Amino acid sequence: MQHALFCGKGNSMHYKRVMLKLSGEALGADGWLFDQEKIDLVAAQLCHVSNAGIELGVVIGGGNIWRGRKGTAEGMDAVTADQMGMLATVLNCLSMKDAIIRAGCKARVMSAIDMPRVCDFYRADTALEYLQSGHIMLFAGGLGNPFFTTDTAVVVRALEIHADALLLAKNVDGVYTADPNQDKNAELIKDISYSEALRRGLRVMDTSAFAMCADHRLPRVRVFALSEPANILKVLRGDDMGTLLHP
Repeated sequence: MQHALFCGKGNSMHYKRVMLKLSGEALGADGWLFDQEKIDLVAAQLCHVSNAGIELGVVIGGGNIWRGRKGTAEGMDAVTADQMGMLATVLNCLSMKDAIIRAGCKARVMSAIDMPRVCDFYRADTALEYLQSGHIMLFAGGLGNPFFTTDTAVVVRALEIHADALLLAKNVDGVYTADPNQDKNAELIKDISYSEALRRGLRVMDTSAFAMCADHRLPRVRVFALSEPANILKVLRGDDMGTLLHP
């Protein structure tokens, strides 16, 4: 498949293959369960990306269904709580697959948890074959083990499929000098290296996942808000919204 070219503001970038992480909360109604209208809007944007010739892998968090070990899970066995979170990501990926197919594109779900009557078991070589044949690949089940976040899963999958970029579409609009919900003086950081972000202890993603980006020199990570589903395409066309992180 040929490289796709998106031209942006004074900048152009070739992307062949992109990994996208979607916040589960951003796809929920007020952060919970399923906002079908928003899911359909996001699916349409993913189809636009695929139709432009970009191979697209997607990981979706499970926070709209299960908030890990917080809230109602407090006091639960950690392994059980994490397993429930992994299953929540499967539900989100199945929902998104259905929306993508209804939008007219090809999609498959691969899970790190073996469930053959529901979706395919994850294999990197098979995932690459599907990507090259035009499928949008939805990677579910985290890494299949407790104690690893979906942040870690998306970085591992991005490295395994040799993604040109990792896009983190969140319910916040970038990386700040401090938590903007707690510090009114927190400032948005537009551009920063992995090493500087680690040195400053910035909360980009799970610390071990972010360290992996730095160790393996993932070409670029863009953190931006999914307040508008069209933001995915805007970023790929060169919009500098959010924060760019790089080696």
